[in-house]
Amino acid sequence: MNTTPSSVPHAAPTGRSKRALVLGGGGSTGNAWLIGVLAGLADAGVDVTGADRVIGTSAGSTAAAQIAGARAAELYAAVLDAPLPQRTRPTGTSGSPVSGHLERTSRIIAASVDAPDMRRRMGATALDLAAAYDASERWRATVAARLPTEEWPEHELLITAVDAATGDPAVFDRTSGIDLVDAVAASCSSGSAYRIGDRSYIDGGYRRNENADLAAGCGCVLVLSPFGGRTRMPLEWGMQLAAQVEELRAGGSRVEVIFPDSGAGHMFGANAMDVSLRPAAAQSGYNEGKTRAAMLTEFWRQ
Repeated sequence: MNTTPSSVPHAAPTGRSKRALVLGGGGSTGNAWLIGVLAGLADAGVDVTGADRVIGTSAGSTAAAQIAGARAAELYAAVLDAPLPQRTRPTGTSGSPVSGHLERTSRIIAASVDAPDMRRRMGATALDLAAAYDASERWRATVAARLPTEEWPEHELLITAVDAATGDPAVFDRTSGIDLVDAVAASCSSGSAYRIGDRSYIDGGYRRNENADLAAGCGCVLVLSPFGGRTRMPLEWGMQLAAQVEELRAGGSRVEVIFPDSGAGHMFGANAMDVSLRPAAAQSGYNEGKTRAAMLTEFWRQ
């Protein structure tokens, strides 16, 4: 079985009328916010889920796969209706799994000389964690339970990851020879490495933060960024969304970006894995989508 994905941006779609939807990472709350935005836009008459090319990274890869099998309104309702576990402590507090992960990865970023070096270091650490305990099988079951379909869609869906052994960026699509569930699980693997066949992968956000550059060649690009375009990486590495948007516009693409409103910042970052915040994040996204729909109508339909 071929488990070696493309590591370079895909060829441009035929014609500048092609539209791309970019769904960035952002943890559990980021996924809920993305679904909310998509539902809010659709309810206001701007359904962007029919994009010719959809690019999903980390939590955005889950959302990208979810909208391939269900309407945004259904996904949004499911977030609001889902029973929530009891919250025992703030997710981002010192000593929590999220706090420990952020501290560990921040040290790796600080010690790295550039983005390729950072990816290799992140991969090596993730492989060490997997050697101690390989959670790939359990993680795959968790991801599969979140997806309404395990089939790749007919439209072009690109799922990002990074090869843990080499640090090389990876892009999965329906021609890669792997299951959609595995592609999403790899893209969301921010701690331990996720194994597919004889290769292992880490989170697609280590390729670039939103990976909007993969929309190159599309005439119309809409980016949803739960982290508000922020990056933990040095700006000179060019990982930040602003650099990607600049590249797209220089290539002739029209680009619009949607960020969470200023009052929603506490739901991301250190609290991004707090599932008790998912309904609030989804509602915030829904309101943002409804608000932005009027401004996006002409942009998306051109």
